[in-house]
Amino acid sequence: MKPAKFDFVRAASLAQASQLLLEANGAARLVAGGQSLGPMLNLRLAQPRLLIDITGIPELTRIEDDDDAVTFGACFTTANMEDGRFPGRGLDPLAVVAGQIAYRAVRNRGTVGGSLCHADPAADWVSTLCALGAECLFFGRDGRRRMPADQFITGAYENALQPGEMLEAIRVQRHSPRGRFGYHKICRKVGEFALAMAAVCNDPEREQFRMVIGATKRRPIVIAHASELIRDDNTLDESAVWRVLVRHGITDRILQRQQLAAVMRAYDQARQP
Repeated sequence: MKPAKFDFVRAASLAQASQLLLEANGAARLVAGGQSLGPMLNLRLAQPRLLIDITGIPELTRIEDDDDAVTFGACFTTANMEDGRFPGRGLDPLAVVAGQIAYRAVRNRGTVGGSLCHADPAADWVSTLCALGAECLFFGRDGRRRMPADQFITGAYENALQPGEMLEAIRVQRHSPRGRFGYHKICRKVGEFALAMAAVCNDPEREQFRMVIGATKRRPIVIAHASELIRDDNTLDESAVWRVLVRHGITDRILQRQQLAAVMRAYDQARQP
């Protein structure tokens, strides 16, 4: 199929993009990499009257490298992350995750912010950024605001953007020298969407031990205090993980086993010296 008819405009600023969104009253969509929106247009799952290209807005490709965190624009691509064009000091796992996403052609165009806003439950960046405690920075008609990534994702393909609002940037805190990150996903073959996935951020110096279970067909399961799932001998309490899965509505036995396997492997990575 081919997309339904739409108009196209290239926004020159955040304010212009926000105003266009407001004027369209829900009939406009932002486009950057288009790796998710493009197929939706072709299948007519999305039929906006207006597409707003935001790739030329400088704020959306900026990088701010601070002592304790990195803030990068929402249009920063997955390929740029993979290729080391990101100040990875304390955030090296991001490049590793980027290299496991789909195929190089998709990574060349796909943006980190676009993936987060699309909120696909099986998307790598959704689980990764929630596990790292990333913060989302927004621009809208009422100015700027911010929100933790795990609160921004409200459901499968649902987020907390308000009318006329757009994701401007993402802020991620650096790991301390003792910080460890683990990530594992289970797919039928490389490049496909995950059947199960888990991300673990363990940073004792920052008193952060978070675990995220993704690919749940709903919003990620975020366990802010993952130490509750660890036994005294520092091994994973599998029964506790089972209970978490059941509590969040995952009752299919095959999916439960896949998710448990992903959690175990991610945790093993996060406890490596």
